[in-house]
Amino acid sequence: MDIRVGDVLEMKKPHPCGKSDNKKFEVLRIGMDFKIKCLACGHEVMIARSKAEKNVRKVIRQQGQV
Repeated sequence: MDIRVGDVLEMKKPHPCGKSDNKKFEVLRIGMDFKIKCLACGHEVMIARSKAEKNVRKVIRQQGQV
């Protein structure tokens, strides 16, 4: 799966912060695990790459990124 820093991931399940059923997370760091940030509350979470790739529904790439 081609995921890069700065991409927004739409996950299958929302973040439990409860703010408007938010399922979108921004990728801050990639490697063996991902560091992602909830776009509703700003909470940063480390998640294993295998688990993240399994739970991604859609990758939203910023305009201008190749």
